[in-house]
Amino acid sequence: MVASASLLQGDAFNAKCPTRIVLDQLADKWTFLVLGALSSGPVRFNALKRRLDGVSQKMLGHTLKQLERNGLVDRRAFATVPVTVEYSLTPLGHALTEPVNTLRVWAETNIGQMVEAQERFDQAKRTETKVTRD
Repeated sequence: MVASASLLQGDAFNAKCPTRIVLDQLADKWTFLVLGALSSGPVRFNALKRRLDGVSQKMLGHTLKQLERNGLVDRRAFATVPVTVEYSLTPLGHALTEPVNTLRVWAETNIGQMVEAQERFDQAKRTETKVTRD
C-alpha cells in the first residue's frame, strides 16, 4: 500500500528516505539543464535537444521520462505527422526554477575559480606522487 503524499515526511539524511532518489535525479546535469531550458515555457523535443548541446536523444528521452514520472514535467503530444511532442514544467517543476537558475548562475560565475582550484589540486598531487617515488 502506498502512503498518502500528505502523510509522507522526507528526511534526506535517512538512507531509506525516498527523497534521496529525487535528489539523485536533481543532481544530474541533464535534469538540471532540462529544468532550466523549460523554465521559460513549453519546448518541443527537438528544440530542447538543440538547446542542450551534447545531450543524446536517448539521454534526453530518459531524463524527460524521469522528470515526468516525478511530477516535474508534463508531456503533450499533438496529432501531427510526424507526431509533435512538447514538454513544459508542472507547478511543482516551476517551484524549482529559482533554485535551479540561482545554482546555474553561481556555477557560471565561479567556474574560473573552480578550474584554478582543480589545477592547484592536480599539481599538488603530481608533486606529491613524484616526491613519494623518489
